Amino acid sequence: MPKVLIVEDQPAVAGALEVLFHLHDLPCVVAANPDAAVRQVQSGEIAVALQDMNFAPGATGGDEGVTLFRRLREIDPGLPILLMTAWTSLETAVQLVKEGAADYLAKPWDDAKLVSTVRALLQAHPPRREDPRALCGLVHASDAMERVVSLALQVGPSDVPVLITGENGAGKEKIAEIVHAASSRKHRPLVRVNVGALPDALLESELFGAEPGAYTGATRLRLGRFEAAHGGTLFLDEIANVSAAGQAKLLRVLQSGEFERLGASQTRRADVRVLCATNADLQAAIAGGRFRQDLYFRIAVVEIRVPPLRERREDILPLAEHFLRGTHRRLGEAARAALVEDPWPGNVRELLNRVQRAVAVGRGETITPADLGLQPAHGAGEAVPVERTRIEAALRHAQGSVSRAAEALGLSRQALYRRMEKLGIVMERRPR
Repeated sequence: MPKVLIVEDQPAVAGALEVLFHLHDLPCVVAANPDAAVRQVQSGEIAVALQDMNFAPGATGGDEGVTLFRRLREIDPGLPILLMTAWTSLETAVQLVKEGAADYLAKPWDDAKLVSTVRALLQAHPPRREDPRALCGLVHASDAMERVVSLALQVGPSDVPVLITGENGAGKEKIAEIVHAASSRKHRPLVRVNVGALPDALLESELFGAEPGAYTGATRLRLGRFEAAHGGTLFLDEIANVSAAGQAKLLRVLQSGEFERLGASQTRRADVRVLCATNADLQAAIAGGRFRQDLYFRIAVVEIRVPPLRERREDILPLAEHFLRGTHRRLGEAARAALVEDPWPGNVRELLNRVQRAVAVGRGETITPADLGLQPAHGAGEAVPVERTRIEAALRHAQGSVSRAAEALGLSRQALYRRMEKLGIVMERRPR
């Protein structure tokens, strides 16, 4: 049954609130500290949270309340949070209302107003009903990603092929996981393969398997990915990079469900749902003769576009805080502002890379823009040398390979070239 969460460290105050809610038939549970509150919200049984703004003895500024509010919003972006504040932290409470808090009440509270406010929030915000397994740990707070998730959950049970598009690092594989988890195949394997990285010589054996002796070094039976995914889902990443010959082989198995292992003549069948992903414009590839239109129609019955991080900035801070879990580090206000302002050409993958970097190189409990390798939001340039040093170090470690340096930094090659140009980093030409 949905409950009201009371987050209050003073037993007398928590007890009074608990009695008040029980008298009005409002199921509730008490958490005496922020960590306990987080665990309660993670249980999925909380419909409204009523939280104090201070927990440590003598604290009056409301900083602990701000941190808890943001942690709870990260776990459940739609959770209504009602703040209880003393006058000393009233300004902070008002700021959190601007960030999405449902309302605030000053202590001492008015019983009738508090009960009516909680009832209204319960009626206006029923608890979420999505299968938590179907969200696969995806962290999001934006309407843009909520629409993506809703579409993934909607098409999950239909068993149709789905094409997932979006920039590198935007989270396409996570959406594939959600589609699979929402399907009737969720108890069967989700097999992943980066088909764009497979040369023609390996594509056939990788997807369809090979008999012993089918090629040099093949001493035993090799099961292909279609057989491994039988009854489940096959996720084909970077589909746009498959060669013309590889596209023809894929088209055949998608049309008929039939294939042969390399070196065998026996036709086999696979019951597989296929999900594909690409960061390329397949329509342009079709127009340029680089991708088969008939294959496109086979894989794109439904298309789900994952927006880049710069188009869903509400997700940036929840993601960053999620990546910091278990590190005992927190984002300072300057770091939070810098994170939201950055264009994130490498998307979620770059964000993860930067947070991991901050944990590794930062010296204090509070993470700064310099720890993240970002320029402060208000134009101060002290982080530029950090960014230059980071890129130059990656290039040295990659022995001048821009591709490998970009991968290590969580960027695309194009994004790394843009940053190098902006920072005036010039690659030295090596003598031939």
